[in-house]
Amino acid sequence: MVAIITPAENRVLLQNISWQTFKTMLAEMGSESNSRLAYDNGTVEIITPQMPHENSNRLIEVFVGVLCEELGWEIKRAGSLTLTRDDLQRGAEPDSSYYIQNEALVRDKENIDLATDPLPDLVLEVEYSRSAIDKLKLYAAMGVPEFWRYNGSVLRVYTLAGGQYSEVETSPTFAPVSVKEIPQFMQEAKKNGEIATTRAFRAWVQQKISAREK
Repeated sequence: MVAIITPAENRVLLQNISWQTFKTMLAEMGSESNSRLAYDNGTVEIITPQMPHENSNRLIEVFVGVLCEELGWEIKRAGSLTLTRDDLQRGAEPDSSYYIQNEALVRDKENIDLATDPLPDLVLEVEYSRSAIDKLKLYAAMGVPEFWRYNGSVLRVYTLAGGQYSEVETSPTFAPVSVKEIPQFMQEAKKNGEIATTRAFRAWVQQKISAREK
């Protein structure tokens, strides 16, 4: 067992764990656990978020909601939805996951079954410390269309093509708004408060949308 502790999150690595053992761990920890699990190639990573990690996650979720609202789209927030693929023996619980393009297909679902339901259109991982599991390969193998990674200062955006992620400057979901500028607003929230910053973010988004329509 290897433990990595930062002010933002704790990570514990377990090696040589079978897929079935991982599935048992998921079932036993349940949805009430504050920890999030990931599995790939016999390695289990248990992430326990601390305040900086969780605050970043929740604030980005607020901004994603504003983006969808201003662009006129519906959204279903699926949180740390457990994503598992028995055929790939890979699994993860992202910090946040969102249905946007496929929202209508899961709108009334209390429980999402990935055997029949689509994957989230977007997943977010907050990683102040780098994960020992390659999340780019993991989510690409699963087929998640868009992946965001926030490291406490930079938001990176990846889109799936040909089974692999490529980093892009503009999110195809939220163009023409440059979501990579979100960290600037996250820093402003520390000075001005989250409500005031959300208002400023909304005004900024409206300005970007208006400029596109001219």
